[in-house]
Amino acid sequence: MLYWLSELSDQLRIFKYLTFRAALAGFTAMIIVIFLGPAVVRALKRFSAVAPLRLQGLVPDEEIDYSKTKTPSMGGLLIIGAIAISTILWAPLNNSLVLLFLGNMLAYCAIGFFDDYQKVVNQGHEGGISAKMKLLLQFAVAAASIFFLSTTSGVGSHTSDLMVPFLKDPLLAGLPVWMMIIFSSVVVVGASNAVNLTDGLDGLATGCMLICAGTFVIFAYLSGNVIYSGYLNIPYIDGAGEVCVFGAAIMGACLGFLWHNCYPASMFMGDTGSLALGGSIGLIAVLVKQEFTLVIVGGVFVVETLSVVVQTSYFKYTRKKYGEGRRVFLMAPIHHHFQKKGWTETQVVIRFWILAILCAGMGLATLKIR
Repeated sequence: MLYWLSELSDQLRIFKYLTFRAALAGFTAMIIVIFLGPAVVRALKRFSAVAPLRLQGLVPDEEIDYSKTKTPSMGGLLIIGAIAISTILWAPLNNSLVLLFLGNMLAYCAIGFFDDYQKVVNQGHEGGISAKMKLLLQFAVAAASIFFLSTTSGVGSHTSDLMVPFLKDPLLAGLPVWMMIIFSSVVVVGASNAVNLTDGLDGLATGCMLICAGTFVIFAYLSGNVIYSGYLNIPYIDGAGEVCVFGAAIMGACLGFLWHNCYPASMFMGDTGSLALGGSIGLIAVLVKQEFTLVIVGGVFVVETLSVVVQTSYFKYTRKKYGEGRRVFLMAPIHHHFQKKGWTETQVVIRFWILAILCAGMGLATLKIR
């Protein structure tokens, strides 16, 4: 919205610069979250927006940290609101990609909010919408977003290409659109749920998302620049640079949310925030054709998800074969495993942040190793 200021005078032409507006978008989102945080916490407590603990009913009561039962959830409303406001302020709204990413984020936020709301009302682990219905809604939003990408000028020509790290040319080119819609939807929905599973300790998902978003801001900036994309042998995506503003807003909102979400957290983002943030990063990866690089950059999210899949699958298999379920990890997701091993919550979070930084570095390294 404020992009038009650059037209008023030469002194204000700085508002044309993408990097300047991205920085302001991040700063704006951070300030909004930091200063509105206390009011949001009070409002959530007033409406008793406290969801049941994730592990309640799944593990023995003595293994549950009941000190967090009064911490309000649905703080994702603040994160998503700040991102939307900041993006609207600093990105040109005549850019179809900006509108797409805002719409995709808000749709995932709505799914998460409805799930959180149902849990708050019913106060039970099974109080939210069913897992099948949630997945169906997530895939519907993702498929619609990918289809829109495939029909967008300057983007659609790359939609059917399958890029992999370390190769400068597509591994597969000209795949059927329907096939790429399915593949890309799996990426978006997978990223959305991976962030959701990681959101189990104070500041864990928020910090890892901040690092991951920062990495894909770089990817988006390079893909939107014809010179840099040509030099690095990555697809040039017309208009992708403006997604940097959106990505920077995610970074700023996450940084601001850490002010309230660090241990001991004053509020949790809930599905309202985690589904939307994960879905947004997944869509950025699809846009810049770095779907497989997302597995590297989001390594922490991937490991968290795999730990749940392995634990659940092995438990069901051994229960069917031996009559009782056995576990691979002391508890899943894997961050709880390390807590059971004696790590404090702060140790788990900081060490996972370090791993996230290393994963981001490896992901960026794929730009040169081709």
